[in-house]
Amino acid sequence: MELRHLRYFVAVAETHNFTRAAEMLGISQPPLSQQILRLEREIGLPLLKRLTRSVELTQAGEAFYQDACQILELSGHALEKAKGIARGVIGKLSLGFASSVTFHASVYRLLRDFQARYPQMAMDTREQNMAALMHDLHEGVLDAAFIRLPCESSNACNLKVIASEKMVAVLPPGHALAGKSSVSLEQLRNETLILFPQEVSPSLYELIVSACLRAGFQPHAGQQAPQIAPAIGMVANGFGFTIVPESLNCIRHPGVTFHRINDVTLHSDIALAWRRLDRSPAVLHLVALLDDDRQET
Repeated sequence: MELRHLRYFVAVAETHNFTRAAEMLGISQPPLSQQILRLEREIGLPLLKRLTRSVELTQAGEAFYQDACQILELSGHALEKAKGIARGVIGKLSLGFASSVTFHASVYRLLRDFQARYPQMAMDTREQNMAALMHDLHEGVLDAAFIRLPCESSNACNLKVIASEKMVAVLPPGHALAGKSSVSLEQLRNETLILFPQEVSPSLYELIVSACLRAGFQPHAGQQAPQIAPAIGMVANGFGFTIVPESLNCIRHPGVTFHRINDVTLHSDIALAWRRLDRSPAVLHLVALLDDDRQET
């Protein structure tokens, strides 16, 4: 039994006439009659009562008609779903986030625009440190990732920069420099620097340490924070000061102050990363949307 046999039968059942059904299907009437007879022989019972100028469904034909309609509807949905997945407009997109990019509005604006344009694409998101993020991206666990540059392991990926932001110093409550809009790293040379583990974001870690060295001192590293964002909570509780991307100033702790760094230029880029040879339509839609946003701005 083929789907076309079901379509032929449904057409006859709904028109009650072989000639009109044949016209609707775009075939001649004799082959249609033969196909319906072949279907009835395959099933082993009559589905239609042949009258002089019309046909009626038998009791078995009524039941078969209901099921045939459902089968055709399901097959149509299956076909459209498969086409949608192939076009990247239906399905799931697995996205990773470096912990320090989850506070930047540009990332969420892009995702909101993507969801609005492709509402049938589900986004499966997860936050990870950079090492785990790049590993899962290379292994195909993730389709794309929002990462923070510089990142050496991203060299094997396609990259599109979404935003660039300055790094700022975060000082604890009651600090002598709390009233200053900007500070120099040299002014903080004798203070404890709270850093995250180097494996969380190796290049960003090196960026901060190198900036301190250029300012003329080896940073005194104290208790490490598990990620970049929790370092601000440790500052609030008197563990020392830290240096974070500017977008993290949305994390408010009583007494903590954020300051521009005026003796060195420290900045970090947020980028969308995806595998070089990956031609996933959904990923390419996300990249194209990022390009569209840039042109509009």
